[in-house]
Amino acid sequence: MKSGFLELLRSNRNYRYTWMGQVVSEIGDHFNNIAVFSLAVERTGSGLVVTGIMLARGLAVVLAGPLAGVLLDRMDRKRLMIASDLVRAGLAALFLLTVRHPEPWLLYLLSGLLMFASPFFTSGRAALLPVIATREELHTANALTQTTQWATLTIGTMTAGWSAAALGYHWAFLINAFSFVVSACCIARLRAPRGRFRARSTALTETEVLRPWQEYREGLRYMRASPLIFGIALLHVGWASGGGAAQILFSLFGEIVFRRGAAGIGVIWGFAGLGLLAGGAIGHRLGKRLSFAGYKRTVALCYLIHGGAYVVFSLMERFWAALLFIALSRAAVGVTSVLNYSQLLRHVSDAFRGRVFATIESLTWATMMASMLGAGLASTLTDPRTIGVCSGLLSSSTALFWLWADRTGRLPEPPEVGVQPEEVEVHGEPTV
Repeated sequence: MKSGFLELLRSNRNYRYTWMGQVVSEIGDHFNNIAVFSLAVERTGSGLVVTGIMLARGLAVVLAGPLAGVLLDRMDRKRLMIASDLVRAGLAALFLLTVRHPEPWLLYLLSGLLMFASPFFTSGRAALLPVIATREELHTANALTQTTQWATLTIGTMTAGWSAAALGYHWAFLINAFSFVVSACCIARLRAPRGRFRARSTALTETEVLRPWQEYREGLRYMRASPLIFGIALLHVGWASGGGAAQILFSLFGEIVFRRGAAGIGVIWGFAGLGLLAGGAIGHRLGKRLSFAGYKRTVALCYLIHGGAYVVFSLMERFWAALLFIALSRAAVGVTSVLNYSQLLRHVSDAFRGRVFATIESLTWATMMASMLGAGLASTLTDPRTIGVCSGLLSSSTALFWLWADRTGRLPEPPEVGVQPEEVEVHGEPTV
């Protein structure tokens, strides 16, 4: 049984190219993020512009989710992912216009368009994992994909900050555009045994072509009919109800509570990233050993730890102690994320995979937007510590829902349908 990250990258050609594309494009994303936020504050002097950019991005993902989900279940997923990369490369290059013309409306528009194209790639990548990985490799592939995402967040933000300061915004935007081109080239190297990565082989009727909303509703009914899939979707919503506020609170704690300025904000984000990496590694190890009943108990425990640690972080007077608890909080999130997505990859039918992952992404972003708005408004009325305590309690409440559903028998294990043996290629490569 293949279990190690390095072994997976060495032996599975398709996953290796997918992973390479992920690394390059996600680091490029952070070059764009840091440059856009820094440019907005430098040229406008308004924090409201930063909030507007974040909301424009979140709204774009929410709107794109249903369309991306339907198309990913209709069309060749590999081609859609390449198209997403190429469109994003063009949009990333257009950000060069904002260096000379940093009007807020242009930053909102380009940020929204860039994120609108994103779910076609991110949800497509999740939908492809059970096709490019064997049943034995699937949990490891999922853990490595998510751990890589958190590693690129930590590395990418630090590198991007230095690049924008030393080389200027032009280079940051060009690097972002180039990263999408490299990612498209990597995805183009994927090979399927039947020549394509398409979920549906039946011809679309005229009604299905003209009324994609019906297909999306069908996907929602599919999620609702599976208690586990529906429960995991609600877990993401519950976490985002408090997790969205963290996007605002990390800045408030660094600047106002601990009075350490931009460096303090960066350190908090850095420890959060380290916690996620540790949680991803723990989740990978646990996922190979836990029974289904053990998985459900672990998820509940981790959400309690996550919310509780965030409450303690919010109340800590010493900076170093607060850092330890934010790392613990994010480690618990990392464990649950790896375990939950492994369950989805095993149990979601290939015909609905695109819609399920895109819907969960849209629901998460929509809830995070509401959480961010709530935290932003609350910050004008009360102190950050109080907001942090409320955020942690909201996230912990998710565990209560999960425990209730489990104890009342509402979370039975569905059959494993995520991996279809006839779709999995032989991954070994001849040596020269």
